[in-house]
Amino acid sequence: MPLLLLLRSSPSVVAVPSQSVEQLIRLATTTHRQIRSITSSSCSVAALSLFCRRPSKGNSLFSRMERLWGGVGITRNKAMVEHLQDYGIIRSARVAEVMVMIDRALFVPEGSPPYIDCPLPIGHNATISAPHMHATCLQLLEENLQPGMHALDIGSGTGYLTACFAMMVGPQGHAVGIEHIPELVDSSIMNIQKSAAAPLLKEGAISMHTGDGRLGWPEAAPYDAIHVGAAAPEIPKALTDQLKPGGRMVIPVGNIFQELKVVEKKLDGSISVRDETSVRYVPLTSRDAQLRGF
Repeated sequence: MPLLLLLRSSPSVVAVPSQSVEQLIRLATTTHRQIRSITSSSCSVAALSLFCRRPSKGNSLFSRMERLWGGVGITRNKAMVEHLQDYGIIRSARVAEVMVMIDRALFVPEGSPPYIDCPLPIGHNATISAPHMHATCLQLLEENLQPGMHALDIGSGTGYLTACFAMMVGPQGHAVGIEHIPELVDSSIMNIQKSAAAPLLKEGAISMHTGDGRLGWPEAAPYDAIHVGAAAPEIPKALTDQLKPGGRMVIPVGNIFQELKVVEKKLDGSISVRDETSVRYVPLTSRDAQLRGF
């Protein structure tokens, strides 16, 4: 009988033959130590979610794990993107191109390993999401990030995903980032100024604002695409109201158990919602609650 192994941060369950459990434990123990030498131990759990999301090249469970952990030593932005492509996370050439152009190293705190596939703390009890989650959300929103479209990034943090949105919608579009920590807004602007998206910021195609993301940013609504980078207990009506007919929103919803939901507004104004995958995000809350540690 196989052993069902449930990984804490994984959106799926892995069936492992019982005779292979000891081998799996030895491999996991070794790779856990390798990752702890680079960053926090929680990163090793987060990185396992990439392995569990999608089958990849190779016939063996363990060969796939060994290749996944090879991503720990990635030191170039392009190599990070190629790694995500190898594992089937990035399937869109357009998403890959944008993620190569926007160097993640410019958007993480100095001294952090920018290309490892796990969330990283950015101060103020906030994090920047793992690269595989950024890739997932970009792909889910790709059709609504065409040149000239408008996008809203809620919980914009260091500005990475807002910059990616701007590169996709181009100078005729508008990418709006909203973050309730003023210090993060200021640093995100500086990060974008160092990136390939700097001309779009100068031209006004990117705007970064301090505000309560639960309320959206009505001044630039409606939006073709909305991304929410923190988990709401339920889908805020203010955000669906700001979604353009034909628009799409991706938002994690839940408390202990969270699902990444895809929300679509039909041309007649009706709303449809589907679950994409299980996730684990920090809560979408007030500035004061976040600074207190939720």
